[in-house]
Amino acid sequence: MAAAAGGAAGLPWRVIPRPVLETVLHNHALHPRVPQPLLLHGPRGVGKSTLLLNRLLPQWSEPPHYAAFVDFLHPAPSSPAHATAAPWSLLADTPPSLPSLRLQLESALEELTRAAVLKGAVGSKDVLAALSRSHGLHTALSRLAGPAAGRGRGTSSVPVLWARAVLAATSSARGEDPTFRIGEGEATNCSMEETAYMQEAMAALRVAKELLRMQEGWRKEALREMNRTGRFSRPLVNSATDWPCLLLDVLSGAAEVDFFQPKLVLNNVDVLKRATCEDETMVPATMYHDSFIWRVIALGANEQCLPVFMSTSDGYYSSQAFVDFGFPNIFISRETFGWTQQEAKLHMVSEFFSEKEWKVVDEILGTNPRHLSEIYMLKQKASRPEVLHDTNIEEIVDSYLAHLQVSVVNPAMETALSMVQKFASDVREGKIPENRLSFGAPWRHPPRTDNPDTSYKWAKIQLMDFVQSFVNTEFGLNYLADDSLEILDDPAAVAMMEVGLLYQQREPSFMRPITRGVQRCLARWLVQQRLELNLQESISFLWQRAIRGRSYRHLMKEVGYK
Repeated sequence: MAAAAGGAAGLPWRVIPRPVLETVLHNHALHPRVPQPLLLHGPRGVGKSTLLLNRLLPQWSEPPHYAAFVDFLHPAPSSPAHATAAPWSLLADTPPSLPSLRLQLESALEELTRAAVLKGAVGSKDVLAALSRSHGLHTALSRLAGPAAGRGRGTSSVPVLWARAVLAATSSARGEDPTFRIGEGEATNCSMEETAYMQEAMAALRVAKELLRMQEGWRKEALREMNRTGRFSRPLVNSATDWPCLLLDVLSGAAEVDFFQPKLVLNNVDVLKRATCEDETMVPATMYHDSFIWRVIALGANEQCLPVFMSTSDGYYSSQAFVDFGFPNIFISRETFGWTQQEAKLHMVSEFFSEKEWKVVDEILGTNPRHLSEIYMLKQKASRPEVLHDTNIEEIVDSYLAHLQVSVVNPAMETALSMVQKFASDVREGKIPENRLSFGAPWRHPPRTDNPDTSYKWAKIQLMDFVQSFVNTEFGLNYLADDSLEILDDPAAVAMMEVGLLYQQREPSFMRPITRGVQRCLARWLVQQRLELNLQESISFLWQRAIRGRSYRHLMKEVGYK
């Protein structure tokens, strides 16, 4: 459903509503507080980001609704028209840094909290109450309040120290952050008492941010030691997410029907897990990701939290995330696969494609909305007056498949190949547990030497063996069919899921290519690789297929599946 500008001829591409899914998400957003976050997941290209940006966020940004939108893949566009389609691959060429993603998340929540203060929904006491629930404040407040805090033991309680720190922040320019300051003209319609209340709340938020940054700074050396030894400490990891989670706590307490109803939308949340971090005094990206999501879950279960929507195209969130975070219903799961064949034909035929053109497109590419929008753009370009020769739909689709092969599938398969090579290296170094190298596993015997050429050839044969077995199952596996989960131990399957060529569904539990177009490109890749094998490599591949080859036909979706 990615929006695409139309050409000179024909109608421009438009965003087609999804009434059922929109209603489900909107009904969840109407609650001021909810017990669980909602996870919107599905393969790449089915229209999740477009649905949020073009259809739902405009409604969620009209008072009393306020929405903070964070797209971890790229900065949030200024308008839906400037939205950039996510790349097909899940792995970016240059992964974003954790500090930049962290700043993006915190800035969005700070803007939402600022709106709550200007509405009069948050005060200094609310910030102190949220801080006191999970933090010891006396030492840090004593340092902020200055030398006067040490005079008289009876006056050094936390509320007194807090009042002094807030008063000092109100009367001084402590903190250069302009977020928590009332701008000119923002409180013109408020009385002096209301303006003072807002200024005190802004100062309280500045003090809270400074307190948490101070406490995080005290833990830097402990974090460095944790990263060096590879150990895990929940308090240390949680210190990195204290500030955004405090803002969530404050906002959740301030939420009220028909007055202030905040929401948080995290798009491409899987990017946060893969971010890079070179600072040894910061937690790794995977720990930051897990800590933040776990604390959102805990806040919803214990106190109820504002509606949090997480959107992703990573199959990890379809099944494994529910296990890692507790139990199968830890999130409210909403999985979407775009249009069915009947729905796509209803929307596409006569408006964008003729009946004859639609049969070709549906047969070769399927009903993935992004495929359809990109093919329609190519069709419009081919019909422009400056094009000297007529181009039929078959030629357009063939050119599009060639582009998909060269720019998407082949680079992704090279990345998957390097992942399988790394698996072989990890086996030699003893990093892979024995239960993944069970007797009879096709990947049980990687090369014993660290020769890069030998490792590359072994990884290539493993990947070809998996794709061949996948072709034999007609590109459909039920990974829970025999309760063994054996395919999830296969390094080739894991690599192809991590690069985004395969998608692991939740219900029903199928593993399949993300689109029919990618499926055709995978078959082409296998044929091309077999043609490039020399005699010795061909013998090695045939020996692998005959003696150690994979066979997943017992995991087929159903008998006779097409």
